[in-house]
Amino acid sequence: MTLSLPALTPVEETLWITLTGRAFDSRQPDPILGDTMADALVRKTGYTNDKLRWTRASCVEVAQRAKKLDEVARRFIARHPDAIGIDLGAGLDTRALRIDTPPTVDWYDVDFPDVVAARRQLIPGRPHVHTIGADLTDPAWLQSLPADRPAVIVADGLMAFLAEADMISLLRRLTDHLRSGEIAFNVYNKFTVRAAKLAPSARFLVPLFKSAGFGSRDIVHWNPELTLMEEILLVREPEVAQYPPALRLWTRMAALSTSVSRLGTVVAHYRF
Repeated sequence: MTLSLPALTPVEETLWITLTGRAFDSRQPDPILGDTMADALVRKTGYTNDKLRWTRASCVEVAQRAKKLDEVARRFIARHPDAIGIDLGAGLDTRALRIDTPPTVDWYDVDFPDVVAARRQLIPGRPHVHTIGADLTDPAWLQSLPADRPAVIVADGLMAFLAEADMISLLRRLTDHLRSGEIAFNVYNKFTVRAAKLAPSARFLVPLFKSAGFGSRDIVHWNPELTLMEEILLVREPEVAQYPPALRLWTRMAALSTSVSRLGTVVAHYRF
């Protein structure tokens, strides 16, 4: 049977960034995430990374970021077995399968309709894992979510592609609709956005960026319903021991300074 995926827009095509990063990490002798399903999806689709020009350092960042978000979701679900989980801009991520959500948890993967159509062709279904095909800036999709259960929300590589006003509105709608919960996503600070403009492997993304950059604490200022629980600074996490030698040395030096650590990848974790 021939695999025929929908034609994706440039923004929708960014799903390949996180998917191939996780896939290439899984091929390493000592992977950080070990997402073999991501690798199977890349091989099944026949995707080639001509634009991305991945380095081992890039794959490390994607895999470690996904692992931290998995940990946030897994811990929350362990405390709230009646929870719902929401993955914003899920792309072809299989987080619900990776963390093995129990049948008491309803998980919602949200992305554009064509991305959801691709998911349905490629990813095995489970009774308690649902997809919502919608533009995240459209308030209507939230009506598909139960409002009376604790929620854990994750977003991986999403926020730079939302204009500041749209990101603020999205977070406001989530905290207004849902009773309580936690949300975690990687921060795109101003340094990160500027650095992307200089990196050959990411330069094609620059026209798609809508955010000028923001910090973890800006989110609390924009939405007082959110309380910052932690900033997960990847350069200070234990996975650094698995980095390639040169990157590991640079990272351990950066970790000595909190301000320098924040220039790297930060996963911000909030409750509401």
